[in-house]
Amino acid sequence: MSTLKDRLTTDMRSALKARDELTTSTLRMALAAVGTAEVAGKAKRELTDDEVLAVLTREAKKRREAATAFADAGRAEQAAKETAEGEVLDRYLPRQLSDTALTDLVSAALAEGGFTGKAQMGPAMKAAQAAVAGQAEGGRVASEVRRQLGL
Repeated sequence: MSTLKDRLTTDMRSALKARDELTTSTLRMALAAVGTAEVAGKAKRELTDDEVLAVLTREAKKRREAATAFADAGRAEQAAKETAEGEVLDRYLPRQLSDTALTDLVSAALAEGGFTGKAQMGPAMKAAQAAVAGQAEGGRVASEVRRQLGL
């Protein structure tokens, strides 16, 4: 199987040939973000699939936040465009955990580490993020950890 970056490039070319403007522009934007991440730092390097996935997750989050901001400002057309771009990016992201699955994973991680209080929020978050392994947004994980720690 090819890498995620190769899949993005192939899908962008297919969308370009099919004249699918939304998918083409969204994947171009995603590939540009990946390219920017590759040249960040002291030397250019090839990103791993996990790093490309992190870039795509960040870009999808930006689209969701922008859609919310546009909707709150009464710009429904622009909000719909941002939402559609987010949906294109979601095709390449792992499926998000349900609330019950997230609760179960976080409670298991907290029990395993013996985390109980506010002072242990940092280590508890680290353990919970490791248990979730990118299958849920950090904000959802943090709110669940806070809820279970009683904060």
